[in-house]
Amino acid sequence: MVKSKQIKVKKVVFGGKRLAFIAGPCVIESAEGTFDLAAKLVKLANELAVPLVFKASFDKANRTSLDSYRGPGMEEGLAILREVRDRFGVPVLTDVHEPWQAEHAAQAVDIIQIPAFLCRQTDLLTAAAATGKVVNVKKGQFMAPEDMVNVVDKITGAGNDQIILTERGASFGYRNLVADMRSLLIMRELGYPVVFDATHSVQRPGGAGKMSGGDGRWAPALARAAVATGVDGVFMETHVNPEEALSDKANAVAFRDLKRLWKTLGAIHDMVR
Repeated sequence: MVKSKQIKVKKVVFGGKRLAFIAGPCVIESAEGTFDLAAKLVKLANELAVPLVFKASFDKANRTSLDSYRGPGMEEGLAILREVRDRFGVPVLTDVHEPWQAEHAAQAVDIIQIPAFLCRQTDLLTAAAATGKVVNVKKGQFMAPEDMVNVVDKITGAGNDQIILTERGASFGYRNLVADMRSLLIMRELGYPVVFDATHSVQRPGGAGKMSGGDGRWAPALARAAVATGVDGVFMETHVNPEEALSDKANAVAFRDLKRLWKTLGAIHDMVR
């Protein structure tokens, strides 16, 4: 596998010797719940000595239904994420949906994420790049991995080469995704760290009527396959009680299952890297 540029976010290195993890709830449900899960994740990461980035969205602007929970909004949400970063000393990631949000998000988080549906939006990419923060771009479900070169060119053209590329599955007919492991290798040839999004790769967009469904039970298996193929990090949404999650409950990995999974993924990474 082609060696990539190393991207360092505080003590977390993507493209280094250790497998990095990006984990957290799909969306901020409450300040107390977010702090509780962040504390649990940081404690586990320290116990296993794994690099961790905490992730959560302040707004899920692409929910299936108008009635779906979106989050607390930018002002309150970013305040919560800033508190997570400062209180627990962990790098934090959140996504933005409009160019004007990037500058505000940059004041509270360490990595700005571009959602898969928006990965071709030039103004959004260049606004994120202009912050100087690390930019994590999720490959659109509708895109070939080779086409991510144009996304990279937009960001580097705006003066930022701190880029991570994330695979989250490709559309496979209606309401289904398939994870093509070749995509990980192809995107790595662009010279930047590649992350595999295990939980969104098992999503069934719109598959539950007014919300997305999914096959969360397969996420650990796909994560193992991706690490065996060769990735720099694994992205997964987690929740203390996935069945009660307000977003993507069908895909989230239960926190109680993370310790065993992270240990397994780390062992596979050490074997193949």
